[in-house]
Amino acid sequence: MEMRQLSSPINIKGFSVITNNHTEFSPLGKIPTLWQRFDNSIAVDYKGGERVYGVYFNYESDHSGDFSVLAGFDGDSVPEHLKVEHITIPAGKYLVFSRQGEMPQIAIDAWSDIWRYFTEGGAEYERTFSIDFEHYVNGNHIDVYIAIK
Repeated sequence: MEMRQLSSPINIKGFSVITNNHTEFSPLGKIPTLWQRFDNSIAVDYKGGERVYGVYFNYESDHSGDFSVLAGFDGDSVPEHLKVEHITIPAGKYLVFSRQGEMPQIAIDAWSDIWRYFTEGGAEYERTFSIDFEHYVNGNHIDVYIAIK
């Protein structure tokens, strides 16, 4: 984990759902279906520099409340018939947790690291619960950015 300053905003397009951690830890989880919809609808030009993001926002409170998740990318190649949503990841301070290996396990492991860091006490940084995001560097590398004060 390391603290990083995101120097400029990132504009993301994609699809979103409202969920909570209780739902996601059950068979009714919405995030896997959200990613299936994204993967089946939008072709990402990785070679052209487009990147995929999972953006967490509209936190009702903290990790126990509802929040929105957007599966999206930073490119322009959206088919005209699709109604996508737009969100801007703001510049700011983020604590970054990185994992490499097989998907989806690396995403699960990165979030486990995050929950452990913020719940076991003694955390040097405090979450803002404003906007957090997953950056899929490639198919085997994820960086999860947590907004901090």
